[in-house]
Amino acid sequence: MKGEKRASQNTICSYLRDITQFSAFLEERGSALRTAEPDDIRDCMDWMGARGKSSASVTRFLASVKSFYNFLLLDGTLEISPAKGVSAAKVERRYPEVLTSREVELFLDQPQCVDAKGFRDHAMLELLYATGIRVSELTTLNLEDLNLAAGFLRCASKGKERMIPLYRGAVKALQDYVWKVRPQLVAEEGEEALFVNMNGERMSRQGFWKLIKHYQEKAGIEKEITPHTLRHSFAVHLLENGADLRSIQEMMGHADISSTQIYTHVVKQNLKDVYQKAHPRA
Repeated sequence: MKGEKRASQNTICSYLRDITQFSAFLEERGSALRTAEPDDIRDCMDWMGARGKSSASVTRFLASVKSFYNFLLLDGTLEISPAKGVSAAKVERRYPEVLTSREVELFLDQPQCVDAKGFRDHAMLELLYATGIRVSELTTLNLEDLNLAAGFLRCASKGKERMIPLYRGAVKALQDYVWKVRPQLVAEEGEEALFVNMNGERMSRQGFWKLIKHYQEKAGIEKEITPHTLRHSFAVHLLENGADLRSIQEMMGHADISSTQIYTHVVKQNLKDVYQKAHPRA
């Protein structure tokens, strides 16, 4: 690619950063560079805008992505570029969608604990909202990462390890699953995965995404819910209830505090919306 473009070292480094960032974004959604769609690129650009990235940065990102997919076309890896027709003419600054506390409660209540699947799904959703971990981190958790006696989860990602506390309801849901249900589900006695599918093998990102969509429809919530929606909601609700940014940054595994600061804008916007609706002279 460098030879094709005859680009400077700085330009190549920028390309690599952009493509690496896009790859990580796709991984959160259970997708990958070779299976990305136009909406994935547009959503990533919106996400960058929500984090305060300038229009120039977003435009450069799109140029990097288009160059990458053009290279795959020339290489014969792909037949159609998902970046074709995607424009950065207008980058809308949009903040992450979050659920209200009532919507979270409704959503988490959807799995019915009457069979193995219900207990497992309830435990997964409670854990995701309790910790704010990424879906890629959820599906790679092993049984040994859970310390129910202490009420903590160990999450290792990108070469770093963090400990995240669990609220009582999440501990109870995990106890029911781990002690009563998981032994019946695992295909092999030595299975390490914390969460397994109905075949007894490690739960996949794609499988978990399907569960999220199923329970969103069941709850009748109109907002688009993804695993990342629960991650955003986790951060905003902590911030609204007095948690400091540094603690939230640590629990979420953000390398840069700027990634966490976006949630202060969400809280301010929520307060503004409440004011506009509630103040008699607004």
